[in-house]
Amino acid sequence: MPRADRFLSIRRDPFSDELLARGGDPEAHSLLQRTGFVPVVRAHEMYHRAPANLAQSEEDRLATKAVARLRSARYHVECEAAFDTDDRPTHYLPLGASVAHLAESIREATTTEEVADALTELTATHDGILAALDDVLVSLPRRVP
Repeated sequence: MPRADRFLSIRRDPFSDELLARGGDPEAHSLLQRTGFVPVVRAHEMYHRAPANLAQSEEDRLATKAVARLRSARYHVECEAAFDTDDRPTHYLPLGASVAHLAESIREATTTEEVADALTELTATHDGILAALDDVLVSLPRRVP
């Protein structure tokens, strides 16, 4: 039996016609945000909504993309027929999950060699995390006064 937090719904609110996504766990919330949904946090609930001022066609595209990404990550998504899709894009773990895994490896390490192996993932000159971060920062546009 799947866990309850693996279920989501993406629908238009019948009263406001606002596109809403409800349910899911932190990974699902992350996928929704990466797709373009905006988190809404209230005292007793959390859900996501489409950004304001999108045309309905753009909202439909956003919802369809979210359904595809969530299902690709093995979430059960109930949605309106207009958002239903058989598309399943490749699901990659975000870089933050890789960094968190390294931290866990370091905490669980029992030898200096195990710690060094984990740190090498951070510092590898060609494809380490710091090299990738450097690429991101270098690619930012420079502001000229």
